[in-house]
Amino acid sequence: MVAELNTVTDDAYFRRLVDVDALRSYLETELGPESAFDVERHPAGHSNETLFLTWGARDLVIRRPPPGETAETAHDVLREYRVMDALQQTPVPVPETVLACDDHDVLGSDFYVMSRVEGDVLRDEVPERFADEESRHQLGYELVDTLADIHEVAPESVGLDEFGHAPGYTGRQVERWGKQLAWAFERTTEKRAVPVLREVGDWLAENAPTDHPETLVHGDYKLDNVMYAPESDPNLVAVFDWEMSTLGDPRADLGWMLSYWRDAKDPDPAIPELETTFMERSGYATRRELVERYEERTGIEFEHHRFYRALAVYKLAALGEMFFRRYLEGNSDDPMYPLMEERVPALADRAKRIIDGDEPL
Repeated sequence: MVAELNTVTDDAYFRRLVDVDALRSYLETELGPESAFDVERHPAGHSNETLFLTWGARDLVIRRPPPGETAETAHDVLREYRVMDALQQTPVPVPETVLACDDHDVLGSDFYVMSRVEGDVLRDEVPERFADEESRHQLGYELVDTLADIHEVAPESVGLDEFGHAPGYTGRQVERWGKQLAWAFERTTEKRAVPVLREVGDWLAENAPTDHPETLVHGDYKLDNVMYAPESDPNLVAVFDWEMSTLGDPRADLGWMLSYWRDAKDPDPAIPELETTFMERSGYATRRELVERYEERTGIEFEHHRFYRALAVYKLAALGEMFFRRYLEGNSDDPMYPLMEERVPALADRAKRIIDGDEPL
C-alpha cells in the first residue's frame, strides 16, 4: 500500500531537510513497511532541526542538523543519540532511542530517530495545573534535581567512560567557544562588530578554574530542553538536546541552567524572544535557592559562580552569532536568526555585567 503523506512538501526549506522518498525507503528497510507515513517540521528550537514522524502506529521524532555548512563540532546529532542510548536504564529521564543513521544518501546528513514523549515543554507560560505556589517551587526543584541525577551517573557504568576528556574541560570550553565565535565573525563582522565579546573571552581565559569536579555533563541543560508530564504535580519526564554532552565540569551545566532562570530583580532580557520570564513571579525558587538545592543534592559547591555564569552567556552569544552567520548565508528560514544582529551585543553586555558584579547571583 502506498504510504499517505499529508505534509506539504513544496516548501523549499522543508525539501532541503527531508527527501521524503529516501526517508520512507530507509524506514521500510529498518522498521518494516507501514501504510501510515507522515513527516512535518516542528518549529520549536533554533539549532538542530526536529521533525515529527508518524510511522504506522508509532509517533516518532527525527533529529538532524540544519542544512548548509556548520561550525566544526556543532550539531552533532549522533553524539546526542549515543548518550541518550547509554542513559536508557538510568534515573535520568530520556526518550526511547530507535535508530541512528550516518548515511547521507538518506537525508543529506546524519540523523537519528527516537520515540515521542507526551507532556509539556515550558517556554512562554506554565499550564494552569502548575499555578499554585507549591507547584511553582517544585517545578524548579525538579529541574535542578534532574541535573543532579545527570551529574551522579557513573560514566563507566553506562559505557561513557571514554565519552570525553574531563580534565581541563573548563579552559577548553572558553577556547572552543572562542573558535566558534571566530567562525561566525568571518562573516558577521561585515555587518557589525561586537568588541565586548572579545573582552569577555579574554577575562574567561584568564579566570578559568583549573581544578574542577568531573562528571557527565549535558552541555545545554535548561528549562525548555526538558519536558514535564501531563499530570497535576510537576514531574520531569524527559531531557532533550544532548548534542553538547561530554565528560567535564558539572558547574558549567549549572551556570548554563541559571543563565535562563530569572529572578524578579533582573534587568530586562537580552533576548526577549527566547528568555522565559514566568519564574519571576512569587512562589518560584530563586537562583540562589536552586544553587543551594544543587549543592545539597550533589555535595558540589558552586564556586567561581561569576565565571560559570559569564561563560554561559558568552556561549549563548556565540550560538547567536553562529545563527546570524547562517542567516546572512541564507542557510535558515528561522525568523530569530536576523534578530541576532542586535541581540548578541546585548548578551555581550550582560556577560560583562556578570563579570563586574552588576548582575549578582
